Amino acid sequence: MSAAEHIHEEDHGHHHKETFMTKYIFSQDHKMISKQYLITGLFMGIIGIAMSLMFRLQLAWPEKSFGIFEVLLGKWAPDGVMDPNVYLALVTIHGTIMVFFVLTAGLSGTFSNLLIPLQIGARDMASGLLNMISFWLFFLSSVIMIASLFVEAGPAAAGWTIYPPLSALPQAQPGSGLGMTLWLVSMAIFIASSLIGSLNYIVTIINLRTQGMTMTRMPLTIWAFFVTAILGVLSFPVLLSAALLLIMDRLMGTSFYLSDIIVGGEMLTNHGGSPILYQHLFWFLGHPEVYIVLLPALGLSSEIIATNARKPIFGYKAMIGSILAIGFLSFIVWGHHMFVTGMNPFLGSVFVFTTLLIAIPSAVKVFNYLTTLWKGSLVLTPAMLFAIGLVSTFITGGVTGIILADSALDIMLHDTYFVVAHFHIV
Repeated sequence: MSAAEHIHEEDHGHHHKETFMTKYIFSQDHKMISKQYLITGLFMGIIGIAMSLMFRLQLAWPEKSFGIFEVLLGKWAPDGVMDPNVYLALVTIHGTIMVFFVLTAGLSGTFSNLLIPLQIGARDMASGLLNMISFWLFFLSSVIMIASLFVEAGPAAAGWTIYPPLSALPQAQPGSGLGMTLWLVSMAIFIASSLIGSLNYIVTIINLRTQGMTMTRMPLTIWAFFVTAILGVLSFPVLLSAALLLIMDRLMGTSFYLSDIIVGGEMLTNHGGSPILYQHLFWFLGHPEVYIVLLPALGLSSEIIATNARKPIFGYKAMIGSILAIGFLSFIVWGHHMFVTGMNPFLGSVFVFTTLLIAIPSAVKVFNYLTTLWKGSLVLTPAMLFAIGLVSTFITGGVTGIILADSALDIMLHDTYFVVAHFHIV
């Protein structure tokens, strides 16, 4: 027997046999974990889309009775017409599921796990155990969010942003009771999952690149996942603090967000809090969150467009610079969600300026995509068609974003369907 064969046999001797549980359920393999994220994300996506179809049906025909509502919603849809409380609850849970559970965990969890080790030449993620824990916390938070739908008083119903005082006072409406508490618990667990996952992605990219794979040789997909993970680590703790303060206002009698509130003709004892504080904390996560959703999609499109145009991406370093610029600027624009809160007009003008600035790196990406396509030998695979579609919708969404970035226009358009259309297009 040759030495090579002997070593080969020795190697086989040390392989532990994988059971069904260790291979498919509590797996530490990045490819299997990415599939787990994908399946969970798709399941949550189907629920989110089903909710959307239901409330859009009712919105299209407000007075019409739908038998399916009575079957699915029971007491919440007497005679097949949606109760206003459950309409708000469906909008709330739909928004939460789509933004966090599908577009954040579903997208980043699936593709970061699948592609990071493969594209940087690592054997696996830095910590398989943390990767597994990250997924199962996500799964647990998904289960709690779905369970909140079956609470007797109904699920959380204060819009997906969960603004107080509606969310801080259990007596405010049916959807402010146990369903709201479950929403907050689910999100706290989700944030823990997101933080563990993001730290794992960052460490893997910094420490486990193969020999010769410098930072400026990494695929743009990996750059996008890297910056996305950094955004998550820096912004999600702020949402966690907002949620914890809200839990304390609800359950422990504190007044972080509550002051001078009258419910049913009775003045509450809460004094000195401000619901605007919650908005600052929420949107400090909420705007980086938009780019946590968007950057992985842009990174994947960079790779797809370059591959199917049969030429390298145009302006590789400019693309890295634009990803970094978008990441940095996303932290100093959150006030554009709050132009109608009575903020100082000068402060508003600062947020207008920083928000318009973010259009520059976004435009750099669009022009580089178009220049990569220009005179390329295009192969119009389904992936390529979707990627080109992304560039188109990104332009349309960006143009509506420029309109909303201007405080004078935004004050008129705030709380209208124009805003909803803007972020759905993006």
